Amino acid sequence: MRAGTGRWLAARHADEEGMVVLWLLGVAAMLLMLGGLSIDLWQVFSERRALVGAADAAAFAGASGIDVDAYRADGSVVLAPVVAQQLAIDALARQQDLGVLAGAPAVSVTPTRVTVTLDGRVELTLLRLLAPGTDALDLRVMATAEPRVGT
Repeated sequence: MRAGTGRWLAARHADEEGMVVLWLLGVAAMLLMLGGLSIDLWQVFSERRALVGAADAAAFAGASGIDVDAYRADGSVVLAPVVAQQLAIDALARQQDLGVLAGAPAVSVTPTRVTVTLDGRVELTLLRLLAPGTDALDLRVMATAEPRVGT
């Protein structure tokens, strides 16, 4: 090694002091953003799953509201609209995990099917800081069920 090599390396690295600190701050900020994204999206997926489960349960309950008189008369399996709608609404009222429900549930009944639509709103936590103006995400789930004749 030549005599001037050590001084040359020292002079070359002298102007790079503190770069590791800046790099680590950038990595920490990116990890915070990634953590906020994953936490908020996990919360959205969890709340959506709860809404889907509630809508499915309500649609299945409503699909059991068959018109008994029509079934006894000719064996046809059709829904009694008032009964099916009330069964679906009662099933939703029994759900305990509907904290994000926004607005009244929509229950649509035809003679052959029940459709339940739920709207939800999930408040964001960490992503609110990264995306100003985005305080919440809106969700909409829909479930449809039809009465079936068992054999």
